[in-house]
Amino acid sequence: MEPILLSRRGLLVSFALGATFGGRPGMAQTGRSLDANEVDSFLAIGGDGAVTIYTSKVDVGTGVATAICQMAAEELGIPMARFSVVQGDTALTPDHGGTGGSSGVPRGGVHIRQAAATAREALLNMAAERLKRPAAELTLADGRVQPGGITEASLIGGKRLALKIDPKAPLKEPAEYTVVGKPFLRPDVPAKCTGRQTYIQDFSVPGMLHGRVVRPPGLQAKLLSVDESSIRGIPDVRVVRIESFLGVVAKDEWAAIRAARELKAQWSDWRELPGSDGLERFVREGEVGREQTIVNRGDAASALQANGAKQLSATYYWPFQSHASLGPSCAVADVREEGTTTIWTSSQGPHNLRKFLAKMFGIPAEKMRVVFVQGAGSYGRNGNDDAAADALLLSRAVKQPVRVQWMREDEHGWDPKGPAQLLDVKGALDAEGRIAAWQTEMWIPGGPSGAPALVGPEAAGIPQGRGQSAGQMTQNGDPPYRAEHVRVLARTLKDTPLRLSNLRAPGKIGNVFAVESFTDELAAAAGIDALEFRLRGLSDARAIAVLQKAAEMIGWQKRPSPNREKAGTGMWFGRGMAYVHYKQAENHVAIAMEVMVDRANGKIVVRRVTCAHDCGLIVNPDGLRNQVEGNILQTLSRTLHEEVQFDQSRVTSVDWAGYPILRFNEAPAIEVALIDKLELPPLGAGEAASAPVAAALGNAVFDATGVRLRKVPFTREHVLAEV
Repeated sequence: MEPILLSRRGLLVSFALGATFGGRPGMAQTGRSLDANEVDSFLAIGGDGAVTIYTSKVDVGTGVATAICQMAAEELGIPMARFSVVQGDTALTPDHGGTGGSSGVPRGGVHIRQAAATAREALLNMAAERLKRPAAELTLADGRVQPGGITEASLIGGKRLALKIDPKAPLKEPAEYTVVGKPFLRPDVPAKCTGRQTYIQDFSVPGMLHGRVVRPPGLQAKLLSVDESSIRGIPDVRVVRIESFLGVVAKDEWAAIRAARELKAQWSDWRELPGSDGLERFVREGEVGREQTIVNRGDAASALQANGAKQLSATYYWPFQSHASLGPSCAVADVREEGTTTIWTSSQGPHNLRKFLAKMFGIPAEKMRVVFVQGAGSYGRNGNDDAAADALLLSRAVKQPVRVQWMREDEHGWDPKGPAQLLDVKGALDAEGRIAAWQTEMWIPGGPSGAPALVGPEAAGIPQGRGQSAGQMTQNGDPPYRAEHVRVLARTLKDTPLRLSNLRAPGKIGNVFAVESFTDELAAAAGIDALEFRLRGLSDARAIAVLQKAAEMIGWQKRPSPNREKAGTGMWFGRGMAYVHYKQAENHVAIAMEVMVDRANGKIVVRRVTCAHDCGLIVNPDGLRNQVEGNILQTLSRTLHEEVQFDQSRVTSVDWAGYPILRFNEAPAIEVALIDKLELPPLGAGEAASAPVAAALGNAVFDATGVRLRKVPFTREHVLAEV
């Protein structure tokens, strides 16, 4: 059993050799245009009347593919049953952005809807010419031109429209909607409920080998030596070493797993992490790379010190968290002798991944194809891109397709993390109990800007970006309530102990936790009911509407917090609320919550959650409701349980015991009110409802116990230490 040893230079040169896929740049192998300005790039009507939508936006379980089809169906007048979607295939779909930031509907869907509206105008003009009557007298319905009955398929089926997308092509008026706003069920759900869904973890290609990567005991430890004789008893296993990248491949997956576990290797000692126990101090005392004043209205510093003002201050902390995908990251790569490379992955940005890997490995982009296959867990950049790079490295080395399936300890130990946040908040109340001044100072982990490093290529010594990015982290650091003097200061650190990544509502989740918790602290200090305190500081009708609706659903009774009534022996009852105008520009969401707290063991039981959600035009209320409920449940898990633990060398919370998540028996009753705004554009719903959950929970616990929890997660030990 001979190891395969490749130098870094040899690896890069060999990637650059070989023939292209064929076809000119910007064209798929099929000859389809991939120009994001052309109608044909996004939709095709077949001779049988079926419609195929092509999009770089991918559906990671959010239902965005269904919503996009609804938006196109509304404009084309073709039944939903005839639609299918090709998503995230760099050889077939135009690049109009990756999936993230709740952009699937407001960007991807809106773009495709405009393409469909352009196509509708062209089809009506074709029909008008054939029928010899004005296009203004014609409409499209049920796949036909009315009056006249000509099918759309007979007008264009199987042919190109050859049109640029017209940004001025009129959209149907809300009063005419027959598809948008209706609760269409997602077609992927039956297969998922019956175990027939093909996830990336189930995907295979002919001749495929199974690979595993052997990880070092320290995050940046170097490989010193490998003892191949240690796995001589496992048949048909090959070892791949590229500098400090160490992997094994085998025909049988269990053989690859055994080999990865039993292969003996010596690594350098590496102990440079601060340890999670000292993370708060590390963040506060870390060297600042950039300081930004995000909001500076009035003179907050002077107003905080004004005579007669009631002053408060508090510190809030949000920990590093994992994506904790239920299905660990997986990818299949096939690097061919002729120089073409195909990667199957559940990356949320296949086009960006292709650009990144092509540049890193010196491969012409037209010779690489990245194909999205749905994964079992996402909501940000988890380990999927890393697994793709691992598979590519191994496939190139052994000259066969290789499937790399991360193990649980890989997923929890090596995925890039949602960022830790530390926020100091100060506020002052005037004589009437209103916010007189507010100041937020936030410390957020950082590092150099640019593309992030992937763990496999980094170990292999391949030059790549070493940037750190977790998305827009400074938004929602100021209160949405009236205050004349407000200052928000963001300090981005020069370094971070763990790799960063965007994890659902990045930055906003910790900022809103602090802002809405401190808002409750001010209300309590003023002796004013939490709902009344908020409403007094608002003039936005949409904000007022969601707060009042969430309160109405929970049966809110006006009184200051904390609650003086106990719900039986040892159990304390409380209710809390929180609100967000997401990114100060998007969704309006209010959450109200009822909790029970067991004083004996510190257990928090969330009994009921009500949510009022306004995201403008609602495309699919069923899908939207599912999204909002998922946001709430995942954030309850993050607030009650989740925190990455690490020592001086590595992440130690590498299984479900060390990194627990919400259990089924902890799920509360959830009631969601969707507020539809037909006259407004649609906004995404993948993140906004996450942002107020932790604050609403913390506020409810304070109402129940009189104790303020300012540090996530709210574990039993944490509660007992405070109560």
